[in-house]
Amino acid sequence: MEMEMEMGERKKEVFVTVGTTCFDKLVAAVDSAPVKQALFRLGFTHLQFQIGPATYIPSKVSGQEGALHVDYFTFSTTIAHHLKAASLVITHAGSGSIFETLRLGKPLVVVVNEDLMDNHQAELAEELANKKHLFFAPGPQFLAQTIESMDLESLVPYTPGDPSDIASQIDASLRLTSPGEGYVKKEGEGEGFGISKSKAKKDAKKAEKAEKAAQRQQARAAASVGASESDEADPLSPNYGDIPVEDIQSKSITGRTWTGVGELCAEMKDKNVLIRGAAQAIRSVSKKMAFLVVRQMMSTVQCVLVVSKDVVSPQMVRFATSLSKESIVDVEGVISVPNEPIKGTTQQVEIQVRKLYCINRAVPNLPINIEDASRSEIEFKKAEDSGEQLVRVGQDTRLNHRVLDLRTPANQAIFEIQSQVEKVFRQFLESEGFRGIHTPKLIAGSSEGGAAVFKLDYKGQPACLAQSPQLHKQMTICGGFGRVFEVGPVFRAEDSYTHRHLCEFVGLDVEMEIKEHYFEVCDIVDRLFVAMFDHLNMNCSKELESINRQYPFQPLKYLPKTLRLTYDEGIQMLKEAGVETEPMGDLNTESEKKLGKLVSDKYNTDFYMLTRYPLGIRPFYTMPCYDNPAYSNSFDVFIRGEEIISGAQRVHLPELLTKRAEQCGIDVKTISTYIDSFRYGTPPHGGFGVGLERVVMLFCGLNNIRKSSLFPRDPQRLTP
Repeated sequence: MEMEMEMGERKKEVFVTVGTTCFDKLVAAVDSAPVKQALFRLGFTHLQFQIGPATYIPSKVSGQEGALHVDYFTFSTTIAHHLKAASLVITHAGSGSIFETLRLGKPLVVVVNEDLMDNHQAELAEELANKKHLFFAPGPQFLAQTIESMDLESLVPYTPGDPSDIASQIDASLRLTSPGEGYVKKEGEGEGFGISKSKAKKDAKKAEKAEKAAQRQQARAAASVGASESDEADPLSPNYGDIPVEDIQSKSITGRTWTGVGELCAEMKDKNVLIRGAAQAIRSVSKKMAFLVVRQMMSTVQCVLVVSKDVVSPQMVRFATSLSKESIVDVEGVISVPNEPIKGTTQQVEIQVRKLYCINRAVPNLPINIEDASRSEIEFKKAEDSGEQLVRVGQDTRLNHRVLDLRTPANQAIFEIQSQVEKVFRQFLESEGFRGIHTPKLIAGSSEGGAAVFKLDYKGQPACLAQSPQLHKQMTICGGFGRVFEVGPVFRAEDSYTHRHLCEFVGLDVEMEIKEHYFEVCDIVDRLFVAMFDHLNMNCSKELESINRQYPFQPLKYLPKTLRLTYDEGIQMLKEAGVETEPMGDLNTESEKKLGKLVSDKYNTDFYMLTRYPLGIRPFYTMPCYDNPAYSNSFDVFIRGEEIISGAQRVHLPELLTKRAEQCGIDVKTISTYIDSFRYGTPPHGGFGVGLERVVMLFCGLNNIRKSSLFPRDPQRLTP
């Protein structure tokens, strides 16, 4: 056959045509390294671009790309000889080259995207999709994957003349009988002698417009005929299909009731239900039976389609199996309870499907597979031992496609835990007489001291993003609020490339009046976190189990009354264990970990406090100890050997506060309004701050704070 001979030749050309319209995205996609590499791996030697005026020019206009020769030419009124010479043609949906290529029996890749086609061309693409030598790339970004998946050697070339084939129908409607129709004839070739180039170009444009109009009309007619035939063949067609866009544009209120997937249970047997969720898995058993697993948040249920007269048709089963994974669907059916436990779903019931509608289709090729992203290290180890190779989704890939990564059961659970932590934080403090506040995040000077701030221009004035709400929550105490808390963003410009640091995180902050001793603040921390841990263990067992399946961890050990040690006692424990530390210095990560292990072994707790830190390693607003000014009325709290909370009694005396700020290298002018707040009578007070993401990370035993941050911001990541 002609195509087989061409495919066997040494010179294999790829021809890229964009017609007269400038489709920069398509040319840029073909011109990209992944596509060129894919073509080279398939044995292609030449890549030719046909481009229109002002179109994107390929990066290598003419020359060698590895062993792939790249060349281009501007629009010509004939491309027949290029199509004949090509072993593969790449074009966009709606191009007249589609039909020319089909008539020649050439392998064809059509790039489909909303901004490369209109609705009629979309219908046309569906009509053409059954051609064995026709491939569809759902957008330029998937072009390389589509090319990699082609098996060119097994293709059967297109045979013209089939009366049911749309290409033949279009041929007939346009009265095109040869692939060379529209060719500008050279002198002496017969009819057409003497035609000017300009007139030929105008005629070609008219012909192209006419052809496109005919394509659209033919596609509409074919779609209409197909739909009517389908309706006649299947009286159950109203019970399934893709929901029209206008029906999901708040068109009407029907009064229907959707049941949550997590609510489905055996007690609902024989009840008719309506659910909505994502198509997590689709499995075809036969032409008459299929299984569909639908997921809503953390819950999954198996839906069964079995062909039955007046209930489920073969076309309905075929529609179900055509759904792409992660498409949003509505399923209506009857609850049944199987005799055997259902593996792979959370709900131990099935839905015998009666109606199935697709609300929104996902692209067929997802950047990451939810199943792959949900695997644990244990699964990878078992696969490795058995010689099986599983796809591992790396952290950067997860974060690049976070909206998909968030759909895994473990991530759904992690952020439910995070929500519960915030909920308990608010509820407990409100029950203790605390008032919620919101402080500004744009400030004139740094709130903590040091250079780790994000600086910006504020209408001509130097400003920065707040490192904490510290200064303003103290000012509310000056304002007579008594007890306050805040949940809000905190910004740190530190270049910390660690597993526990972020440039932006959610701060949980507390400030309160002190009657006698800063241990009053420690008491609040004690009771707050014990209540929080109790709540999570009692009310979030399902979520903790889900996290544990993918990221195994040991339950947190904590005491009803939180252990308190002084800084010196902690240092002494480290010395006795042979760990040297800097005198009066802060604990480094290694020392924190070691001390956490020593405390856990000795006191059987993973949650404890260290008090009375050296003043030199605390912020400028920390109150010195009454008996030794080298120490401070401050504390840190640790979980699993990592610090999560810093707190202290604050300096409320303006003279001492000014002196401390100057000692810490802070420009007093930038915090003058803060210092002045203490000149009008301020009660002794103290407080603490904790990072929400770090609490979740350590309670759940996660190895990286990015797992507990919804959309992490670190020194290298600003998107998505």
